[in-house]
Amino acid sequence: MRPSLLDPLFAALTTLPGVGPKLEKLYRRLFGREDAPARVIDLLFHLPAGTIDRRSRPKLRDVMPGSVATVAVNVDSHRQPPANRPRLPYRIETYDDTGTLTLTYFHAKRDYLEKLFPPGELRYVSGTTALYDGMLQMVHPDRVVSEAELDKLPMVEPVYPLTEGLTLNPVRKAAEAALTKIPSLPEWQDAAWLQRSKFPSFAGALTTLHHPAETTDILPEGSAWSRLAYDELLAGQLALALVRAHQRKLPGRGSSGEGLVRAKVTAALPYSLTPSQGRAVDDIVTDLARPQRMVRLLQGDVGSGKTVVALLAAATVIEAGRQAALMAPTEILVRQHLATIAPLAEKAGIRVAILTGRERGRERTETLDRLAQGEIDLLVGTHALFQDEVAFRDLALAIVDEQHRFGVHQRLALARKGEAVDMLVLTATPIPRTLVLTYFGDMEISELREKPAGRQPIDTRTIALNRLDEVIEGIGRALNEGQRVYWVCPLVEESETSDLAAAEERFDDLQQHFGERADLVHGRMKGAEKDRAMQRFSAGETRLLVATTVIEVGVDVPEATVMVIEHAERFGLSQLHQLRGRVGRGAGHSTCLLLYRAPLGETAKARLAIMRDTEDGFRIAEEDLRLRGEGDLLGTRQSGMPGFRVARIEVHGKLIAAARDDAALTLSRDPDLASPRGEALRHLLYLFERDEAIWLLGAG
Repeated sequence: MRPSLLDPLFAALTTLPGVGPKLEKLYRRLFGREDAPARVIDLLFHLPAGTIDRRSRPKLRDVMPGSVATVAVNVDSHRQPPANRPRLPYRIETYDDTGTLTLTYFHAKRDYLEKLFPPGELRYVSGTTALYDGMLQMVHPDRVVSEAELDKLPMVEPVYPLTEGLTLNPVRKAAEAALTKIPSLPEWQDAAWLQRSKFPSFAGALTTLHHPAETTDILPEGSAWSRLAYDELLAGQLALALVRAHQRKLPGRGSSGEGLVRAKVTAALPYSLTPSQGRAVDDIVTDLARPQRMVRLLQGDVGSGKTVVALLAAATVIEAGRQAALMAPTEILVRQHLATIAPLAEKAGIRVAILTGRERGRERTETLDRLAQGEIDLLVGTHALFQDEVAFRDLALAIVDEQHRFGVHQRLALARKGEAVDMLVLTATPIPRTLVLTYFGDMEISELREKPAGRQPIDTRTIALNRLDEVIEGIGRALNEGQRVYWVCPLVEESETSDLAAAEERFDDLQQHFGERADLVHGRMKGAEKDRAMQRFSAGETRLLVATTVIEVGVDVPEATVMVIEHAERFGLSQLHQLRGRVGRGAGHSTCLLLYRAPLGETAKARLAIMRDTEDGFRIAEEDLRLRGEGDLLGTRQSGMPGFRVARIEVHGKLIAAARDDAALTLSRDPDLASPRGEALRHLLYLFERDEAIWLLGAG
């Protein structure tokens, strides 16, 4: 149960004055909570993006048009629109001893403005200035006060990110009201650490950010923002440490054997394992033999051979007479894994089956019956695997691919399908060390650094889109030589529909050049249609595959040697790297063409330069983090992974190690969070909604 002390912060935003149901809808959109009510805490964590500094009072002659200015002016006269043209603006002429300023209002109430601006009186007005017909004007000033009220005018005022329909003043007023709701909370941070870091209290930090005294108070690297970021990082690390401690407490079941099934799989491989594959297999086999549960992350670059390591892990538990499951986020990826696994499994005597949303009727029932009776050793599938009717005879190992597309709940749901299930998580997006600590702090880590023998380097080039005709000519030559080509169409962020439109348009264009040799695959096709298009390409019936980013993960056609990515500047680095990894899988020389629209911005230029310079996914991931921040890199926006609300990894990443050490030390001294600081830390976990971890304290 959440401590009642926090109730005012989790109260509906509509409990604040001036926030009615209509505005609350806009706040939901602003906070990205369309399907849940907006709360006071959401507004407090919605931090300013800038400030308005009203401390300088220029004379009118010194005002720069286009800037926000605060000026002292005398009211001269009112000019209201003629009765027959009410849509014209209402104007108030003002002046000082250096010039004039017109204040302009649309749809104005005359009585209100006459009261606000009595002729002959002095007023302080603040707002954005502009030149209109050569005259200085201010449309709808933000603030208007008399001399007597001047001390009520905030000198430095926060500016918030907004959404359509919301303006600054109501957000500021609501934030002011939200500050009054902060209860007196126990301090959860270590006193010595607070002093050393010069951090304010939690309430003090929020007050500084929403009520800045200086323009620098709202900077992410400042002490107020850093305090809240550290709070959030500590909450995350504490939650991971609790999950890890819980996993360790749970009894495991060791699975070991003589390695005979593993040896058969290895013998069936057309190449020998790379050194890092060998190390990863050794680590996993050691983990599986222990009586504690394994929770291990296997991260490797595109094509580094994760599926083979996963199969060797499965072979270990299968030899011990138990079962394994491999879950992946998309059907294409599941079928790709199956294509790699099936021939090896057959030679090793491993019985494999598939389960996705597409298997129905008698076929599905038969698979489920065989699974329950233990006649299937390894089940490969989508999240259909953790539906209630899927029952294993004895599941020992759950392998989850592309972890960041599954939430923690789903990861636990699959593990609950058996008794003391070991877990191996695979990711094809190499993740920078800071993010590994942040998101996978409850796991042991194995990395696959080399590419398997026989992988060819990929020649990557950047080409401006105005040379499209040359590119199409070059593609024609490649097709005539019997090569196979991917052509990926631009990411259009507005919607899937416009992504699809871009792909269909390019397909029509290329089909005119290459006829039946061209084919199309996109995310809105039915699964079976998608598979047929992929099979035609794989079999060489078609040679040019126009695609949206559905081919980003898991498509394996060794004969494909050319990858064209149109509007490459619209893609993130990790995504470009994933797409490029679809070629270079066979014996032929491979090329990746990054087509861009000139001129390029600085970030896009840097991104494309890195792609040209390196194929090392780990280096690319570090650069992606530097250029974009963590949310985009891991796809947290779509994933149910805990994207941060306050912490910015590029600014606060250096605090993660301290938060990790703090969490580990705290739990070693106070595993049940029962001390006064432990009780305060429970408040912190609830505040940052990491409270899933709290029930683990009570769950034996």
